[in-house]
Amino acid sequence: MADLKGLRGAGTALVTPFTSDDHIDEAAIKRLVDFQINGGIDFLVPCGTTGESATLTIEEHLHVVELVVKHTAGRVPVIGGAGSNDTAYVVTLAQEVAKAGADALLSVTPYYNKPSQEGLFQHYKKVAEAVDLPIIVYNVPGRTNCNILPDTMVKLAEIDNIIGVKEASGNIAQIAEIGMKVPEDFIILSGDDPATIPIISVGGVGVISVLSNQVPGEVSKIVKLCLENKYPEARKIQKKYIRLTALDFIETNPVPVKTSLSMMGLMEEHFRLPLVNMKESNKALLKQEMKNLGLI
Repeated sequence: MADLKGLRGAGTALVTPFTSDDHIDEAAIKRLVDFQINGGIDFLVPCGTTGESATLTIEEHLHVVELVVKHTAGRVPVIGGAGSNDTAYVVTLAQEVAKAGADALLSVTPYYNKPSQEGLFQHYKKVAEAVDLPIIVYNVPGRTNCNILPDTMVKLAEIDNIIGVKEASGNIAQIAEIGMKVPEDFIILSGDDPATIPIISVGGVGVISVLSNQVPGEVSKIVKLCLENKYPEARKIQKKYIRLTALDFIETNPVPVKTSLSMMGLMEEHFRLPLVNMKESNKALLKQEMKNLGLI
């Protein structure tokens, strides 16, 4: 099992580029990986929510992870998405993502089923027993209608290969409580760009970011400054990108961020149903802010 307990910094929740005829755009994935690593990102996370994993076939999912792993070529760790609302399916997916070469797994809480806290614990325990890879739990109640409470997270932290959590509950008090109760080497990552600074202030060590698709270097700087207790300098950078951060969610993620990456010439502007292109009025706002920041 790879030792990622010292994982720190900024990771990108990578988008999945598609061609206009709805196939995986391999050339665009390679461009994005190079853009991220050259920009100074610390790790990559393909096939999460931002990667439109919900509409990828299992073959496509594994192909994307394998492609990112191969093109990254060990330059940074790759944490592959492996989540669903069916525990048996997640076990299979996690095993296959491990075979595809990922260094660790990011696994979202089961959605729609609305499991109890014991159900959540048993779900992750089953997945952890099925693979040797480190696992980062992903708590995003706004997407899943399911919240992992601090005491459940403490129980999960006792499982050897569950090494951390991507916290996107938006509840700073909950995240602070987790930070006080889990072992010191348990990794807490922000799952919301606007919350990165406060989460690091209560014990977090990084972020899995949407914004870093566009500005990997700047998001990485924010995290590094926070970890050095240089919060005023970090806030200056965050302030510069706060409107872009908001516009990235003016419509359902990842529609705005993929649209902006197409404006940057990194990929085609194509989505899988039920996601569709941005409203022209919103797209105009996004384009203007990209111009204001000198990104296009």
